[in-house]
Amino acid sequence: MPISESDPRVFFAAERTLLAWLRTGLTIIALGFVVSRFGLFVQLLAAQSHASASYSSLSAALGVAFVLVGSFAILIAAIQHRSFIATLSATDLPRTYSKAVALLLSLVVAALGLALAGYLLFASH
Repeated sequence: MPISESDPRVFFAAERTLLAWLRTGLTIIALGFVVSRFGLFVQLLAAQSHASASYSSLSAALGVAFVLVGSFAILIAAIQHRSFIATLSATDLPRTYSKAVALLLSLVVAALGLALAGYLLFASH
């Protein structure tokens, strides 16, 4: 089957790639949140057993680092998606489909991830 001049599959493949990076970034952010909060759990255990909890600050720092990496992965993927979509001809873009929805969603999730990193950073002190 020959591919016609207009092929919206290229655009939809780019959308799927962006959404895959969004899922990956969200997973990394969630892992960072869990790692950061694990330090709080270690602190509570140390307080009950009257031991020192030196791992809690390391856990908080690693958690924030994971959240930042996940947020930046989403941000970079959104920028790459925008750059790629700009190279497509008008015939490759579906007429009634908004190309900004996935990009906007990605930018909002990245901003929320950065806000979560700030919260975890300042809440751990």
